Amino acid sequence: MHIKKAYKFRVYPDAKRQDEIDERLILAQQLYNKLLEKTKSEYEKSKNSKINKSTLNRYMKEVINENGGFLKLYSQTRQEVFIRLQKAFQNFFRRVKEKELGKKVKAGFPRFKSRDRYRTLIYPQDNGSFSIEKDRLRVARIGTMKIELHRKIEGRVKTLIIKKEAGNYYAIFTTIKEAEVPKIEDTKSVGIDLGLNSFIALSDRKMIEKQKFMQEKKKRIARWQKIVAKRHKGSKRREKAKFKLQREWGYINSQSNDYLHKLSNMLVNSGYTSFVVEKLNIQSMVKNHNLALAIYRASWNKFIRLLSYKAESAGMKVIEIDARDTSKQCSNCGNIQDMPLSKRIYIYNRCGMQMDRDVNASINILKRATSGQEGSHAWGDSVRPHQEAVIAEPRTYSADCRGSP
Repeated sequence: MHIKKAYKFRVYPDAKRQDEIDERLILAQQLYNKLLEKTKSEYEKSKNSKINKSTLNRYMKEVINENGGFLKLYSQTRQEVFIRLQKAFQNFFRRVKEKELGKKVKAGFPRFKSRDRYRTLIYPQDNGSFSIEKDRLRVARIGTMKIELHRKIEGRVKTLIIKKEAGNYYAIFTTIKEAEVPKIEDTKSVGIDLGLNSFIALSDRKMIEKQKFMQEKKKRIARWQKIVAKRHKGSKRREKAKFKLQREWGYINSQSNDYLHKLSNMLVNSGYTSFVVEKLNIQSMVKNHNLALAIYRASWNKFIRLLSYKAESAGMKVIEIDARDTSKQCSNCGNIQDMPLSKRIYIYNRCGMQMDRDVNASINILKRATSGQEGSHAWGDSVRPHQEAVIAEPRTYSADCRGSP
């Protein structure tokens, strides 16, 4: 089995190398916008839906002939800009087709990129365009800079991404590795319900809360947003305020990512052999504007993605099921009743069952995948005995991103 991984390391370019990276980020952004400008002009004239690879190639040659400065970009980095725009148009024409078929979607013509939204340079092949020697990273057309290799890179490096984020610079390597996945008998399935009150509820009646990172920084975020809004566009003072705001958001994202990695690791090492989760449709869920922001901040999709790749590499399965009415259905007798979001305890008068609504939903989620197999809520020894199981007994958890959940 081929396992793909990404490794993110901090790099410390000197002033000259920073200027080189910044200049190439601006050139890549300008190249993208120039290509889009030509394509948009052609599309508005003829409504031509045949904006394909050959058309974009022709525009690429025209743009480079008009401005030879784009040749400062490494050739494959220029090609990656081309691929980004090609994907943007493919998605645009797909949405147009969906709209014609009656789906309620916005076509959304590809948009121009501002400098704030173009923060990566991609080197799509390890063909000598970059290399690592001890603690130094060499990148073609940029130079050599210090890199903090805090962990070993395993597998064959495929691509490199240089990213600028809140004034810091990072190198992201994607690798591929051939690995033998262990064969594990599926004996301990668990259902997982994702929520806003408790982050996840498990079908064995455990509930795990996610620390509200945004709440801790809410006032500081609001303060810097007001400062940015008041300052003149293009001024140095506004750029400094934007930098401070990006730093605050970056800190929140780092906390959230750290928490999700630790939680997914904990679940994989806790004795379960498979996981049953909801098949989420976030776009439909955020139509409830009262909950949209909380849903986006919850990062449910990211959690499922992390849990999936870690479970699969350990020989476990992650099963997605349609979770419609799982909160309204009684996990004891199977009957359905209305349940407003404000009601947190599920009480069914016919059979007398009382339970937290999220735990009730997680049991229903598990039953839909396992047909209510007996013993599917059981606990046991870890399927990976070389690692200590994190959970020892049923209880409610309040996890902190600064330590193990």
